[in-house]
Amino acid sequence: MPLTIVVCEAQVPFVRGGAEALTRELVSQLQRAGHLVELVSVPFKWYPKDELMAHAAAWRLLDLSESCGRPIDLLIATKFPTYAARHPHKRLWLMHQYRAAYDLSGTEYADFDHREADTAIREKIRAFDRDMIGECERVYTISQTTSDRLRRYNGLDSTPLYHPSPLGPRLRAGDDLGYFLSVGRLETVKRVELAIDGLAHVPGDTRLLITGDGTFRHGLERRVEELGLRSRVTFLGNVAEARLIDLYAGARAVVFAPFDEDYGYITLEAFAARRPVITASDSGGVLEFVEHGVSGLVVAPTGVAVGEAMAQLAASPTRAAQLGQAGYDRTRDITWDGVVEALTAGAPTS
Repeated sequence: MPLTIVVCEAQVPFVRGGAEALTRELVSQLQRAGHLVELVSVPFKWYPKDELMAHAAAWRLLDLSESCGRPIDLLIATKFPTYAARHPHKRLWLMHQYRAAYDLSGTEYADFDHREADTAIREKIRAFDRDMIGECERVYTISQTTSDRLRRYNGLDSTPLYHPSPLGPRLRAGDDLGYFLSVGRLETVKRVELAIDGLAHVPGDTRLLITGDGTFRHGLERRVEELGLRSRVTFLGNVAEARLIDLYAGARAVVFAPFDEDYGYITLEAFAARRPVITASDSGGVLEFVEHGVSGLVVAPTGVAVGEAMAQLAASPTRAAQLGQAGYDRTRDITWDGVVEALTAGAPTS
């Protein structure tokens, strides 16, 4: 039976990334399955830190159990703090929590440390998560990595639901043009500098193409200048999907070595184009798909180690092709059907 569903997202105005793309694709897939679906977005601001709990309280004020007197059958929350909204049948497909209060706290990737004020806010967020996620009648995540965090920090069990990239069906293999590709936001946690530093250890004139934009772009550009790689590294900025498809198709390999990634569309997109992935041993969800020497190369998170991996594939297009094909074979059966079925199964209809 078709359901009336609201999908909830916390939206930073003018920002579009993987989480936003995933939320919209979820709405599309639920609609494709015949359900009546509405996306509910509330602006989100994470600074100053005191704003975090105010935004959480805003979601708690929302009663999304009905609209215009008509019951809403199901609410699907996606990330902090959307799971605070009120509904008798609330389910969670967790992309990520507010990671600065969890695994990133005290690292270079977050503005939370161990000061008394930060600790107080962090504890409020964790208590909020335990209570609000505890209200959900079913809890799913986008990856085993996210499930492990939820269990480690909040003592809550969940089930991973893997999904394909929205770009996946359009991706294809093409002629190997020999360059390495970096895709994604240019933020410190994505560690694009590992690809840049790695290139310095690849002999010859092998190129690195970097797509995306972000707050760390200037720092990356400085690093390129420091290493004398200006003629070999190209910053493309945000590119259209058609252009990105071509870039995947022509790459020798994709370098994607973020710190403890939640999931990582880039991995699945590279594999859909039959391109191997070079990643790091602490890259989180990426490691659920990249097996060293089988579908890519997994190395230490250092420029030297990444460079050695890049040099291996730069010297052997045949091996790169074999690894890329193995990645394709490993992930080609990931579909949306299981996600939609799990999120909607057993929900009461009005």
